[in-house]
Amino acid sequence: MTSILAIALWLQFLEAPAAYVFEPEILSRETFRLEDCSIEVMYQRNGPATVQQVIEVIPAAAREPLPAVVVPYYFPEAMLGCSVESIRDGSVRSLSDIGGLEGYKGIEMMAQLARRGFACISAESYHLTYIPQDLGRDDFKRWKGAAEAFNADYPQWCGAGKIVADTRLLVDILEADPRIDGKRIGIAGHSLGGKTAFYTGCLDPRIKIIIASDWGYLWDSTNWDAEWYWGDKLRTIRGSEPSAQAGHGSLIDYGVTEGQVKSFCWIAGHDDSAGSLDAFKESEAWRRYFSRHHQKFLFINHATGHRPTAEALDQAYDFLQANL
Repeated sequence: MTSILAIALWLQFLEAPAAYVFEPEILSRETFRLEDCSIEVMYQRNGPATVQQVIEVIPAAAREPLPAVVVPYYFPEAMLGCSVESIRDGSVRSLSDIGGLEGYKGIEMMAQLARRGFACISAESYHLTYIPQDLGRDDFKRWKGAAEAFNADYPQWCGAGKIVADTRLLVDILEADPRIDGKRIGIAGHSLGGKTAFYTGCLDPRIKIIIASDWGYLWDSTNWDAEWYWGDKLRTIRGSEPSAQAGHGSLIDYGVTEGQVKSFCWIAGHDDSAGSLDAFKESEAWRRYFSRHHQKFLFINHATGHRPTAEALDQAYDFLQANL
């Protein structure tokens, strides 16, 4: 069974501390009605002194209440595949006009999922919202500055937990939206978004299915030690697992199999590989649940590098439609 100590540590570091108190209200909302969907741009309070930009897409032709997918990433326009300005000025009139922002083409999951009839929502990550910084949105140095400020304010928490807290606010929005079927909410993400999808999906019982692309099951497979994720707390959390190769086994066991019956689609390519799956098969989650419920688990290894292929994403979306 899952170690009680391991789960206590996961929750200690990932759940928001008592001092983190605020009212997560929507401060403004702008709605754009396109030919085949509506796109809503919101600003949501996501901390005691911070606000995050949120984008929600509602397909027009799909029947309500809709299944919905949270799509975490660095910033929502990357997952939408176009800028808000291109929608505002009329350059983008339908989902078919969206071709992906430069640098993010092929992974615009919100547009891809909306074309399949899913409502979608995404928001900025905390490197853009936690403190003002005179750096470009794509400048990776923003993460270091934000993480240093965050860790100074909440030394008992960790950046991975902050990302989860911000993402769970999006589930709140979906749950309150009468157009959305609150019993059919999933989460999907790539890279940082895959990490966020996995963690949030395990911790939030409202999420019924997880799609996580190349997120890093094994601790040494990716940059989990970065100060904006775990930092110096990584040694403690990985030490709670039964072996160095256990990776995230106990969190999967807690979040996916403890009476929640979640589906899990795992896309591997670089940070995850066939070896990641072998390690996962040593976990309680595999032995007690996924080895017996094959329809609830899909492992896709395109093995072409970090970014998922179109074929891998299509397989994942087919799994999503079958299980949500």
